[in-house]
Amino acid sequence: MVAKVRERLVVSKQVGQRFDGGRFNLRKLDELEVRKQHQLKITNKFTAFKNLSDDKDTNRAWENIKENIKTSTKESLGLQELKQHKPWFDDECLVFLRSKEAGQSAMDT
Repeated sequence: MVAKVRERLVVSKQVGQRFDGGRFNLRKLDELEVRKQHQLKITNKFTAFKNLSDDKDTNRAWENIKENIKTSTKESLGLQELKQHKPWFDDECLVFLRSKEAGQSAMDT
């Protein structure tokens, strides 16, 4: 019983730590042209935000700021390509792993 609880806690922790959208390619900021372009995009977004925003709700303002930074960064820098850490883990291994997990969950219920 204790092992099942620990397993569920670990799984729920892993699900909560997932990041949607990917990571930004920050290495592009080493290039001077890309850095200036990125700074310009963020500056333009914030000047437009200042003109439109008369909001007194700080949470909404913070969400707008965060989204402005994310969208301009994604436009100017792009996303990093994910590394494949285990090249030997192919579709055949994935199918076997899924069937193993399905069998284990069938035994648990």
